[in-house]
Amino acid sequence: MMPALPLSEKQLGSIRQATARINIWHGSVRSGKTIASLLAFLLAVRRAPASGLIIICGRSLQTIERNIVDPLQDPILFGDVAAEVRHTRGATTAVILGRVVHLIGASDARAEGRLRGLTAALAYVDEITLLPEPFFVQLLARLSAPGARLLGTTNPDSPRHWAKVGYLDRAGELDLAAWHFKLADNPSLSPAYVASLTAEYTGLWRRRMILGEWVVAEGAVYDMYDEQQHVVDELPTMRRHWLGIDYGTTAPFSAVLLGHGDDDRLYAVAEWRYDSRARHRQMTDAQYSAAVRKWLSSLGVEPEWTFIDPSAASYSAQLWSDGHPGVARADNSVLDGIRSVSNALDAGLLRFHRSCEGLLDEIPGYAWSEEAAARGEDRPVKANDHSVDALRYAVHSTASEWRHLIAQSA
Repeated sequence: MMPALPLSEKQLGSIRQATARINIWHGSVRSGKTIASLLAFLLAVRRAPASGLIIICGRSLQTIERNIVDPLQDPILFGDVAAEVRHTRGATTAVILGRVVHLIGASDARAEGRLRGLTAALAYVDEITLLPEPFFVQLLARLSAPGARLLGTTNPDSPRHWAKVGYLDRAGELDLAAWHFKLADNPSLSPAYVASLTAEYTGLWRRRMILGEWVVAEGAVYDMYDEQQHVVDELPTMRRHWLGIDYGTTAPFSAVLLGHGDDDRLYAVAEWRYDSRARHRQMTDAQYSAAVRKWLSSLGVEPEWTFIDPSAASYSAQLWSDGHPGVARADNSVLDGIRSVSNALDAGLLRFHRSCEGLLDEIPGYAWSEEAAARGEDRPVKANDHSVDALRYAVHSTASEWRHLIAQSA
C-alpha cells in the first residue's frame, strides 16, 4: 500500500513507528506530514479489529472532506487504494477499505457530546490544535477497545497551547509518539514551489507554517512596520478603490480607503474617523452614512466595494437604503486578516498616506495579548484598534485581488 508520490526516510520511519496509543505528526504546511499520517491510517484501518468504531475528526465535516477524504480518493496520491475510499458528499460516514468510518466535526466544546457512549478502536484527527480540548480528551477516553490508537496531524500553534503542553511536551510520560516535519522534509516539492510558499508567510506565521516552530505570539502584531518605509507623503494614480469600515457608536468609527496604485502597490489613501467620546456627541446610522458619502464625494472616489464590520448590520442596511454601491460584510477572520496585512507590509506592497492619522497612531501600539498567550491563544489586545480593524477588513477582504502582486513587489 504505497502512494504514487515518493516518500522520505522520515515519512517512512513515522509510518513504521506509529504504534503508540497517541501518534502525532506536527510541523510546517506541505511538509509531508499529512501524506505519511494518512498512509499510516490506511494501514491501521486494514489491521483494525472488527470491534470498535473507526472515526475521523476535524473542525467540521467540510474540512474533513477537503483535507482527508478528498486526498484519500486521489489516485495520484494513493494509487489503486483510492478506489477503495467511498463517500457521498455531506454524509457523516465513509467506507474505507471495506470498513465504515464515522466522520465527526468538532467546531466547539458541545461537540464532545457526539462521542459519549461510543467505543472506538481507531481515530484520525485532522488539525488537532483547532479542536476544543474537551473534545480531544473525550475522544481519547472513547478509544477503549484493545490496542486502540489515535493518529493526528497539526500545524504548530502557541507553545502554551493545550496540545503542546498537555501532550507533546509529556511524550515521555504518555504512550505517545510524535514526529516534527519541516518544509524541506517533503521530497515531492520543487524548489520554486518552496520559495513561492515561503513568500506567502511572514513573521510569526513564517516561523510556524514554514519552519514548523511552536512560537508564542508576543510584542507588536505588525513588527515589520517601519514608518520610514511604509508612510508616504505623495500618492500615485489609483486604479481601484475599496473601503473598510469599523463601526462604532461610543467607540471610534473608522473608515479606511484602500487603493491599488498604478505602481502595483496598495495604499491606505485616506481615512475618515469620528470619536464620539472626544466630540461628546454620538451620531446615528443615517448621520454616519451621510458623513462617509460626503467624505468620499470630496475625494472624488466611489469604491468598488465597502467592507463593513459584520456586527454593524443596521449601518449596512442604512448605506444600502441611501444608495451606496457595493456594500458587503467584511471577512472578520482576525488572525487570517492580520496575516494578510502582515504579508503585504513585509513584502513592501502596502503603504500608508501620512494623512491617515488614526491608523498611524494605532499601528505601532497594536500588540498581542500576553494574557491570551498565557492561555495558549493568539489574540491582539482589544484596545485602540478601530482604524487597524478597518484596514484589516479592506486588505483581507480583497486578498484574492492583490495577492499575486507580492512576488512583484518583493
